[in-house]
Amino acid sequence: MGEKNYEPLYFLPDEYLRVMGRKAQRNNIAAAKLVAEAVRTTLGPKGMDKMIVDSSNNVIVTNDGAEILSHLSLEHPVARMIADISKNQERSVGDGTTTAAVLAGELLSHAERLLDMNIHPSVIIKGYRMALRKAKDILKTLSTETEPDDDMLKRIAETAMTGKGAEQAKDILADICVKAVKAISREKKIDPSDVMIRSIKGGSVEDSELVQGIVLEKEKVNTSMPQELKKAKVLLLDAPLEVRETEISANIQINNPEQMHKFIDMEDSMIREMIDKIEEMDVDVVFCQKGIDNLAAHYLAKKGIFALRRVKRSEMQKLAKMSKGRIISTLEEASSDDLGHIDELREDRLSEESYVFVESKTSNVVSLIARGSTVEAMDEVKRALDDAVGDLTTFMRGRRIVAGAGACEVALLTQIARYSEELTGKEQLAVRAFSEALEIIPKTLAENAGLDPIDILASLKVEHNEGHEHKGIDVFDGSIIDAFDKGIVEPFQVKLEAVVSATELAIMILRIDDVITAQPTKAQEKQEEK
Repeated sequence: MGEKNYEPLYFLPDEYLRVMGRKAQRNNIAAAKLVAEAVRTTLGPKGMDKMIVDSSNNVIVTNDGAEILSHLSLEHPVARMIADISKNQERSVGDGTTTAAVLAGELLSHAERLLDMNIHPSVIIKGYRMALRKAKDILKTLSTETEPDDDMLKRIAETAMTGKGAEQAKDILADICVKAVKAISREKKIDPSDVMIRSIKGGSVEDSELVQGIVLEKEKVNTSMPQELKKAKVLLLDAPLEVRETEISANIQINNPEQMHKFIDMEDSMIREMIDKIEEMDVDVVFCQKGIDNLAAHYLAKKGIFALRRVKRSEMQKLAKMSKGRIISTLEEASSDDLGHIDELREDRLSEESYVFVESKTSNVVSLIARGSTVEAMDEVKRALDDAVGDLTTFMRGRRIVAGAGACEVALLTQIARYSEELTGKEQLAVRAFSEALEIIPKTLAENAGLDPIDILASLKVEHNEGHEHKGIDVFDGSIIDAFDKGIVEPFQVKLEAVVSATELAIMILRIDDVITAQPTKAQEKQEEK
């Protein structure tokens, strides 16, 4: 029998793009390295800022890794994956976003060198997993359990703020962040969202303050309402204070003025009944998630009741938490037992905007007011406060800290390098590559400070090989310091999350050997044009 000639089989249409094997891996690694390089110069106290101009010509100036990546229009899927780990890092532990992105890029860069040596991706992945397990154990031994006293909390907050645009006022900002976190930590579970950060343009960074309660960017629904109240009872209403519309379409035919008057009187009577019900409960303040009719606002003002309408659901939930009140869905079922209590309410006008301050001395929800002379300065203060609060709440949950200033990474890479020497087989090379990738953090800290990274890293390795695990770099004068003694500390969970996220992303990307991009077919394009 003769040989059979088979026609080539294509299982994808011509409009699909497909990149396979080594080329796919190279492209993915190149995309990750480019993103990491884009944010690398922002790392550390001497990191530079990035100016981002969006499609609407809005300008953002920041050195926050997650913020930068969230505003970039990233096309490559791997680039978007790195942006996602930065977001997840910020969401889960509040800081370490740039570290995670830079480390992920460096892990892939070192993996690329191993791939060029014809080492299979599976071997590299196995070695990286072994190194990650070891890194977790080492980080645990490097961490120190400590009590959350004011001095320690302030150190953590100041470390988080160092290098931000608001650094000149970090002493004041750290103080208010510590007070804020202590206020919400009265309960066992700490929720960082209980610290609400509100930006108000105008004034200087030093004018930023802590409010023991909630600040709402709202104005009262009627100018005749009180400007300020003390020891007030609060009704939280998730129902409109207006005449209800019928669920079915209906037309009302009015033939003479008398019928018109009756119709208006009926609406007026319905509104009066609602306001009378509120007055019977001895309510001082109404926060309404829905609308408030102008007539209802008039009657509330006549009775000396303060009211806000269209309050956001998230803000209603915070108001309920701080005032110990219940959010009511229908006014008919409301009672005095559902009311919340606050110590003080006032309306202020700041920078041509109205704000309502709702305060209580025992509130477990607080607000930080970020002030700045320009929008860019104000936004940087807000980001600095956000990072500090994130670090503090993360620390309060675990009560463990590690040395900053690059000390933790040098201790990790030193001990993982020793661990690699105990191994045999090709995995040893991957574990060694993992330890070398960690060098990127102290190197970048030195580079961004204008120091010689090779000399700094060599000096740090000597110190750590001699057992000085807390030795880091003082980026301000280039000296080698004890990070703990200098008060440069970070929450253990922030470091752990950054290393874990970066390694898991690197492993995920190394597992990809085929990239299929679906392009629209000509028929689909014609359909879209129609």
